[in-house]
Amino acid sequence: MDPLDRIDEISAFVEAARSMPMSSNAIVNRNELLAMLDELRADLPTEIRRAQALLDERDKVIGAGQREADRIIGEGEVEHRRLVSVAEVTVSAEHEAARIVGEARSEAQRLRDEVEEYVDTTLANFEQMLNRTLATVERGRDKMRALSEIGGFDASSEERPLPF
Repeated sequence: MDPLDRIDEISAFVEAARSMPMSSNAIVNRNELLAMLDELRADLPTEIRRAQALLDERDKVIGAGQREADRIIGEGEVEHRRLVSVAEVTVSAEHEAARIVGEARSEAQRLRDEVEEYVDTTLANFEQMLNRTLATVERGRDKMRALSEIGGFDASSEERPLPF
């Protein structure tokens, strides 16, 4: 029988006892009440041990759950730190890559400008040289025309001054 049921039985026994006139005292059969209390006393250690075992088991389950929760939280924190670290490295690498690309573009533009200036200067110098060469060729042709108009060169008349 459940200890609470035994306590209810004892309470009902005391309530059913004859009361003493003009008092709140009751007349109970001492042997019967003591026998009921002895039965309750005998059942209580078993029930208390069972309750204590349940409490101990509950504490073990709660402890295991707490350890598992702590482990999961720890792993989550480690993973969070790793992901934050990876994200920071990625952002840093992206910024560095953007800086390097920007510098490369600037350097490429500077080199392109220098090459264009060099080519333009070289072509201008070549143009001046060609113009001087053309002028020299033109003067030479003019002299040749002038010589042909004056007459041909006669090798026998060495004494004659040259027309130029």
